Amino acid sequence: MAVQVHVTSVIQRVVGGQRTISADGATVIELIEDIEARYPGFRETLVGEDGKLHRFVNIYLNDEDVRFLDGAETQLSEGDEVSILPALAGG
Repeated sequence: MAVQVHVTSVIQRVVGGQRTISADGATVIELIEDIEARYPGFRETLVGEDGKLHRFVNIYLNDEDVRFLDGAETQLSEGDEVSILPALAGG
């Protein structure tokens, strides 16, 4: 099932400079693994060694934060849009 994934400039460098990519997966973590297969290094920007999503990365499914859904196990449907936004710090 195709899902549109929107990434910020920080992550664009990992996915060949693209702002939006199409990927497949029944859950958020499966989507991440699908993208990782094509763009090695993608997963480590989002997921820790413990298999959990980094807390400093915000992932939205159709504008809803997946932390308030089922996290990495949030179910996806055909045509969904996922936005990945690393938190930015500064003063």
